[in-house]
Amino acid sequence: MTETTVGIGGAAESTDMVLNIGPQHPSTHGVLRLRLVLDGERIVSAEPVVGYMHRGAEKLFEARDYRQIVMLANRHDWLSAFSNELGVVMAVERMLGMEVPERAVWMRTLLAELNRVLNHLMFLGSYPLELGGITPIFHAFREREELQAVMEEISGGRMHYMFNRVGGLKEDLPAGWLGRAREAIADVRTRMHVYDDLVRGNEIFRARTRGVGVLSAEAVHAYGVSGPIARASGVDFDLRRDEPYLAYGELQDVLKVVTRTEGDCLARFEVLLEQTHNALDLAVACLDRMAQLAPGPINQRLPKVLKAPEGETYAWTENPLGINGYYLVSKGEKTPYRLKLRSASYNNIQALAVLLPGQLVADMVSILGSLFFVVGDIDK
Repeated sequence: MTETTVGIGGAAESTDMVLNIGPQHPSTHGVLRLRLVLDGERIVSAEPVVGYMHRGAEKLFEARDYRQIVMLANRHDWLSAFSNELGVVMAVERMLGMEVPERAVWMRTLLAELNRVLNHLMFLGSYPLELGGITPIFHAFREREELQAVMEEISGGRMHYMFNRVGGLKEDLPAGWLGRAREAIADVRTRMHVYDDLVRGNEIFRARTRGVGVLSAEAVHAYGVSGPIARASGVDFDLRRDEPYLAYGELQDVLKVVTRTEGDCLARFEVLLEQTHNALDLAVACLDRMAQLAPGPINQRLPKVLKAPEGETYAWTENPLGINGYYLVSKGEKTPYRLKLRSASYNNIQALAVLLPGQLVADMVSILGSLFFVVGDIDK
């Protein structure tokens, strides 16, 4: 009688497994792929694979004139459309040496902060959803709809506002709009405590996020991470305070740069939540100042064919997700010779290469969701 030993799994016990997360997306408006190498349930290495929806925006900039490129800039981060427009028109205005009317400056600041709230609310609702909590997304969309109504009234758009123009804004405010905006902001502020009570105070949410996915300040600097994710790791940098643009120089007493030192998923969520509170405060301060301004123009008159002088410039803004920059090179024509886009999500997502190794597969979604990225902002 011969005894035979049968091994199940065999070489798998000593061989790392390669697991592809994606590329797929339930609504297919952008896909990300993660190539993970696993040792059992532990991630050994992670490689973010990007570019599945690359649209070549930077090359298209070269084939559009200075009025038309606003439309392209509008779309790469579809949750921050107004802020995207802002950066590119500021770059063109800097090339032209153009001064923007005071009312337009304050109005741009107000709309940029409302856009910041809309962006953050989406992530404040969707991040708990990714961890199994469905209720916060309904609250988030209720608040978003109230603010979307005033943004839609002024611009005609719900996602792609197309309200910035080189030299100012598209048109003046509708009658009574400031009052309706103030009411909407007041309503949203009264209900923001829901996210503190329902999400931040939830013991399951805290267990899934506290101490998970810790990003060091050194990694933030190494990968060029910016925005709420960088500030959650103790990197105290915000362009609105450190290099003020628009009306932020006059709002320093209201502006609060929120930071944490933990650098984990919970810290990133808390920074996003507190930034939302502060953005609402800044919006109210802008409304107060708008009410004091005398009537005046909202934009500058432009020539029929707009040409920027030969030269180069760089304009960067503190977008909701981080630093958004446009490097503009002009040869004196009506189209940019080169327009390089530095998007927040592209740099932020690279940090996954150091964030995920050593973590459990079960924590991967917690970490991935806490980076608050938009795929179009990665792929451009």
